[in-house]
Amino acid sequence: MSEQPLPVVDYMKIPDDGDPYLEGHKCGECDAIFLGERNICSKCGTRDRMGTIKLSTQGSLYSYAIVHRSFPGVEVPYISAVVDLDDGATLKGNLIKVDPDPEKINFGMPVEVIFADALGRKDRDGNSYLSYFFQPRA
Repeated sequence: MSEQPLPVVDYMKIPDDGDPYLEGHKCGECDAIFLGERNICSKCGTRDRMGTIKLSTQGSLYSYAIVHRSFPGVEVPYISAVVDLDDGATLKGNLIKVDPDPEKINFGMPVEVIFADALGRKDRDGNSYLSYFFQPRA
């Protein structure tokens, strides 16, 4: 069992001596940003010009769905969101600290990325996980 929580996705980095962050891959030719490691840009087709970048923690809500049915043990309703980060990356995650009511959710609303416990879940080895969420910017 790890004493430090594990990241829920491979593009979340948890350095020993700093704060967690999300890592993207940026094309050196067209500046497109993607999640997950790659050698070829799927926007312009350039090969071997992808470099890692630390993604922005600020963005705006592009789209969302209020989820009313999910896997057993997952509390509903929750807001599944797609966010355009300020650096050009697009990311999916859960929007928290907002009532799951369309009257209270605005497209384009400014949000920030936060890192928190992955809802208390642990794997069979007892490891805990760190996840990322979106919340409205103050």
